[in-house]
Amino acid sequence: MRFQDWINPYATTRLPVFARNVVATSQPLAAQAGLRVLAQGGNAVDAAIAAAATLAITEPVGNGLGADAFALVWDGARLHGLNASGPSPSAWSPAYFQRKHRGRLPERGWDSVTVPGAVAGWAALHERFGRLDFEAVLAPAIEYAERGFAVSPVVQQKWAAQVDILRDYPGFAEHFLPFGRAPEVGERFVLKDAAATLRRIAQSRGRDFYEGATAHKLVAHAQAHDAALGLNDLRSYQPEWVTPIGRDFRGHTVHELPPNGQGLAALIALGILEHFDITQRPVDHPATQHLMVEAMKLAFADVYAHVSDPRVVAVDPAIFLEDAYLAERARLIDPQRAQTYTTGRAPAGGTVYLTSADQSGMMVSFIQSNYLGFGSGVVVPGTGVSLQNRGFGFTAEPGHPNQVAGGKRPFHTLIPAFVTRQGAPVMSFGIMGGNMQPQGQLQALVRMLAFGQQPQAACDAPRWKWNSGLCLDVEAGLSAHVAEGLQARGHHLRASELDVQDFGSGQFVWRLGDPAVEGYVAASDSRRDGLAAGF
Repeated sequence: MRFQDWINPYATTRLPVFARNVVATSQPLAAQAGLRVLAQGGNAVDAAIAAAATLAITEPVGNGLGADAFALVWDGARLHGLNASGPSPSAWSPAYFQRKHRGRLPERGWDSVTVPGAVAGWAALHERFGRLDFEAVLAPAIEYAERGFAVSPVVQQKWAAQVDILRDYPGFAEHFLPFGRAPEVGERFVLKDAAATLRRIAQSRGRDFYEGATAHKLVAHAQAHDAALGLNDLRSYQPEWVTPIGRDFRGHTVHELPPNGQGLAALIALGILEHFDITQRPVDHPATQHLMVEAMKLAFADVYAHVSDPRVVAVDPAIFLEDAYLAERARLIDPQRAQTYTTGRAPAGGTVYLTSADQSGMMVSFIQSNYLGFGSGVVVPGTGVSLQNRGFGFTAEPGHPNQVAGGKRPFHTLIPAFVTRQGAPVMSFGIMGGNMQPQGQLQALVRMLAFGQQPQAACDAPRWKWNSGLCLDVEAGLSAHVAEGLQARGHHLRASELDVQDFGSGQFVWRLGDPAVEGYVAASDSRRDGLAAGF
């Protein structure tokens, strides 16, 4: 496929980057950390791990050492999937939350923390595909944690926004508010405890986090706060290699990880759109955008009702991607009217994202998150480990597939993605931001695969975000023509409810040909501090 041109019709501060080795992340120091290990002879997996570990330090507002992670890896011949999300503590149950929280699932604090999977994910990726020593791969992150880094603008903005919410949670102020406030833009920030933890992680190939000194500190802190996480919960954890799921769209195949993530939503929406001639009008036309919104709403109706940990509730995602089922769902869309939808009858049967690629042809799509900004707000003293709050992704609703239980992975928003054409690699990409992830992916893929827009333009184009009912948040850059047309179809537009950052942030690497000759083009979203860099 060739793009229509390299012109970008949308407001942006970024240009596409062309190189044979590339890394694109939401924070510049992390992208450069990835390049550093590539220049030292590492491969794309080494680069992805280096960037991820550095992001855990330099963008703590979205992830940390206590995060979860997911990855798709093209090894040069085939695509591999890794689910590095952790299960709930074995002692969790509806009765546990009834006793402690009157049945409510807390949004923050220790009782929102599931087993962190990111560190084990780094180790699993490195063991299977890495080239450099693990200590060399983590060296840039250790350096930034120990010597400090200058806080970048978007990171500072998100940091300051969470101070009042999190300052009273255990360990948060001690680690992230050393002067009683968020750091200023350009101010040096140091996390020496995290540097020491990263050294132990590097030397033990990740096992220290799950059974060594770090693990014991995590469990001791949990017990001191009457939380359920135990040493056996950590020791028994292993990330899972999984088979990606996919759906054809406009001559390409889009690949996602299977549940417990929401990647299925993007595939359902794309499959529904295949039943319409969406190129009949321009992409920035209300009729085109309306079809995309309605397809996304239908997809969410199914995913929110059925997605859970497949080890506990076995629902085959393939049944939602069958042509007959998607055609039936597509028939529910009125091209002239916005609607609300319920789940169909299935046929029988606050995050960081990065991508890297090297000249050998290896490509990595990687996402890592604490969930809601800093996550639980809990930072374990002496470790620099800020813990995610993925337990808030469960539901307390009795009988729901995603009902909270012990040893179970919650519904996850994290979805790295990959595109192939006739079995050959085309693009590694992702768009972070909670439920914006499949919505952002859908909008960018339609622009690129159906309308030929180049990656940076598709990345910068104005976006919409659906949350519930007929309400639609839209970015200020959406044209008046599109906005008026959507309103005429019954969408309730809110033009200023959200910050620009709430519309997601994407990173894209598109293969131009032979990686050793033509290389790649990379794009980084201007909604973050991000950087696409290469050589």
